[in-house]
Amino acid sequence: MRHAVIVLAAVSCLSVFACAQTAEELVNKNIQAKGGIEKIKAIKSIRITGKLNGGGGFTAATGQENERPNLVRETFSLQGMTAVTAYDGTTGWQIQPFGGHKDPEFMGEDDLKDLLLDADFDGPLVDYKEKGNTVEFLGHDVVDGDDALRLKVTLKDGDILYYYLDPDTYLEIRKEVQEFIRGSMRESVTEMGSYKPVAGVMYPYSISQGSKANPAAQTTTVEKIEVNVPIDKVDFAVPAALKQAPKPDAEKK
Repeated sequence: MRHAVIVLAAVSCLSVFACAQTAEELVNKNIQAKGGIEKIKAIKSIRITGKLNGGGGFTAATGQENERPNLVRETFSLQGMTAVTAYDGTTGWQIQPFGGHKDPEFMGEDDLKDLLLDADFDGPLVDYKEKGNTVEFLGHDVVDGDDALRLKVTLKDGDILYYYLDPDTYLEIRKEVQEFIRGSMRESVTEMGSYKPVAGVMYPYSISQGSKANPAAQTTTVEKIEVNVPIDKVDFAVPAALKQAPKPDAEKK
């Protein structure tokens, strides 16, 4: 019996090792499919502009600016008003005129989680070990009737992302996010497609977001991507009007 237990334990370890190797291999293939680590790291800033279609004739202009290592600013413009969310590497802040908040305010934990995902310049797969993330290969799955390779990424803070890779190109075609906030879980789904190269790196030009029941609730069509463009640090910085205001408890360390 003792020998049987030892054999089973050895087989189990070998299986885990094989899975880990498979996950690592898929991460490397994904990075290579995007253009390779050198071209990815050569991009220091990015500006993306597009148009969001929310259905029923509802459209809005969207924008996103990122700069290494983790600066991000996102805009959403409709009917002459523009909502802003930004992260300066330490603090998240926002302007939400559609909710009646025309003055800048600090972001709470609930809203900040999504923005921090977007602030990760290269995404959670690149340098995932250094970031404290773990990656597991969960085998094959189906996305819209097509085969896909499923990766589970557990972030350092405990949130979970499921990436679905095209088995032919190894590019992401779907991402499911599970965020844990004060004991409850918030889920969202993003589907990516129409990849095109910019400075040798592949980016999706079609991005749909929604729930599991309706993943294509909102579709953003990217109109232009610019890389290594000069971006004023002021765009990310906390506005002067907020610097003397107390931060929400969720952001106090």
